Amino acid sequence: MTTSQPLRLHVPEPTGRPGKNTDFSYLHLSPAGAIRRPPIDVSPVETSDLAFSLIRVLDDKGNAVGPWAPDIDAATLRKGMRAMMKTRVFDARMLIAQRQKKMSFYMQSLGEEAIGTAHSLALQDGDMCFPTYRQQSLLLVRDVSMVDMICQLFSNARDPLKGRQLPVMYSMRDEGFFSISGNLATQFVQAVGWGMASAIKGDTKIASAWIGDGATAEADFDTGLTFAHVYRAPVILNVVNNQWAISTFQAIAGGEDTTFAARGAGCGIASLRVDGNDFLAVYAASKWAADRARGNLGPTLIEWVTYRAGPHSTSDDPTKYRPANDWECFPLGDPVARFKKYLVNIGVWSDQEHEATQKELEAEVVAAQKEAENYGTLSSGYAPSAAEMFEDVYKDIPEHLRLQRQQLGI
Repeated sequence: MTTSQPLRLHVPEPTGRPGKNTDFSYLHLSPAGAIRRPPIDVSPVETSDLAFSLIRVLDDKGNAVGPWAPDIDAATLRKGMRAMMKTRVFDARMLIAQRQKKMSFYMQSLGEEAIGTAHSLALQDGDMCFPTYRQQSLLLVRDVSMVDMICQLFSNARDPLKGRQLPVMYSMRDEGFFSISGNLATQFVQAVGWGMASAIKGDTKIASAWIGDGATAEADFDTGLTFAHVYRAPVILNVVNNQWAISTFQAIAGGEDTTFAARGAGCGIASLRVDGNDFLAVYAASKWAADRARGNLGPTLIEWVTYRAGPHSTSDDPTKYRPANDWECFPLGDPVARFKKYLVNIGVWSDQEHEATQKELEAEVVAAQKEAENYGTLSSGYAPSAAEMFEDVYKDIPEHLRLQRQQLGI
């Protein structure tokens, strides 16, 4: 009788831990400009190779190379740079405000600024994003009121959400930014449903769904893929693979020896794997997917390969589970620095303008924060009226709730 080895499970481990530098060879990078760009009407099965390679435009010298290099006017390029810088300044300032106990917690998008910025610029007015909690650049590139955003963070008297959402969970549908859900992955099925509704109405607007690598392990992710594929929903399915969930490496969610883009390919969805720290690559891939969705050619799944440079949130200490210098060693670099190098190369930006813009944006964010603080902060003791618990729930308040409010004398 043949004896068998005892069964065992494989538990993925990151290639770096505190005290041991990360070996990033697992990323399987492609040279800038080396990956083909198929026509918009390509069949999903013919994009399978793009789910395992990496679309890049910017080379190490800051030059745009290859078939994915987009044609973008100077004004849009400058707007993108400014928005990326604003996002980074905003994040840094809000992180300090949280440490000063002006809000309960905060989540930065440090290292991921190119993704939301370039993606937003590739969309049209009326398109709807269903983001997670690290896509503030989608809003900041559209020049929304930073005062309103900060009031939401402070849950103060001018908070447009009246303190009913956690900080950073904005809701600005007029700006194409649907309410953020703290229950991860729900926004994927919501976006697919919204896109389906747009098609049913005969509209021309598309949806853009957002999820992190960790949340792809949720069932809603797979449900979203199924409905998007079956009904060819006009939606872009964005997977931000920043290598880490709260404290678990991306391999725990299924990224080991394969890619997250491959999930889309396996479901019959056109799929791309893209350098998320390359502004030009992000714009080009987003525009390709948006044109495809708007042309009734079906959904596209895009895996954005990037790196969460900071903590998961202000409640997290990443040095407990990964090397402290990981971001400095990440082979795809800093998206702001890479984009700046390109803009300087083509003559639409300069070191002097960069420095002046940095100071200008810092002053702009400080001014917005000061104005928002006039309406209260967490540390100032502001509390909403108890009457607000009865509002915005029913169109007409039921009799039993009207009586309860009456009994409270409010």
